Amino acid sequence: MELRHLRYVVAVAEELNFGRAATRLNISQPPLSQQILQLENELGVRIFQRTKREVRLTEAGKRIIAEAYQVLGQVDHLETVAAQAVKGEIGSLCVGALGGVNDVLVDTLQVFGKRYPGVHVELKYMCTSEQIQNLREGRIQVGFVALPVQHETLVSEFVKEQVLRVAFPKNHPLARRQRVPLSALGDQPFIFFPRRSTPGLHDLITGMCRKAGFSLNVVHEVDSIVASLVFVRAGLGIAFCVAGMEDKSDGIVYRPLQAPEPRIQYGMAYKREAQSPVLNSFISVVRRLVRK
Repeated sequence: MELRHLRYVVAVAEELNFGRAATRLNISQPPLSQQILQLENELGVRIFQRTKREVRLTEAGKRIIAEAYQVLGQVDHLETVAAQAVKGEIGSLCVGALGGVNDVLVDTLQVFGKRYPGVHVELKYMCTSEQIQNLREGRIQVGFVALPVQHETLVSEFVKEQVLRVAFPKNHPLARRQRVPLSALGDQPFIFFPRRSTPGLHDLITGMCRKAGFSLNVVHEVDSIVASLVFVRAGLGIAFCVAGMEDKSDGIVYRPLQAPEPRIQYGMAYKREAQSPVLNSFISVVRRLVRK
């Protein structure tokens, strides 16, 4: 028995006329009659009662047609699912992200969720180095990281750029300035993150400070910029952060550095050889949003 046999019997059952069913199936009538007879012999039951005047379903035929509808419906559903999977319209995706709110990520999730409601998205917050490790091991499929990312198995694409700021406790003397020279931070207690958590950003900031003639006086370590703000609010030091974080705490004063203002680049990273329709759909949404 083949699927075409089921389509043949359904067409005849709906038309109750071999000629009209043959026309609908775009085949000639004799082969259709032959195929129906072959199926009846294979099943050992008559599906149709035939006379010169009419074609009628037998009682057994009614049950067989009901089952045929179910089988064909499942096949049609399978074909639909396969087509959606190929287009990246269904499936699952695990996304890594840095702590804090990333506007590009938020916009991507909004657009992607509306366009591909059949895709289940899981969001995991972790530092850049953790994302790199999880990407390599296949635990996440795409990550939003601090650039640069240098790993032979990963691809990274620029997403956004943000200006570096300094976060001070509200009553800190330097908070009175509208712009803070980098050289004024040389003797300040800093809340900072270890290089292993976000190597690119760590090197950018420490290199910038070395050029200004000092090394960071790190008094407490945290795993992210967002976490550092907790210590700042507690008055235990100052921290670098990015523009747009001003709403994180009313106990903190954010000040820009004097020109030229340092900038941090963020990007999207994914495994070079781990492409999938769902991942490609997600990447396409990010790229369109970045271009806008």
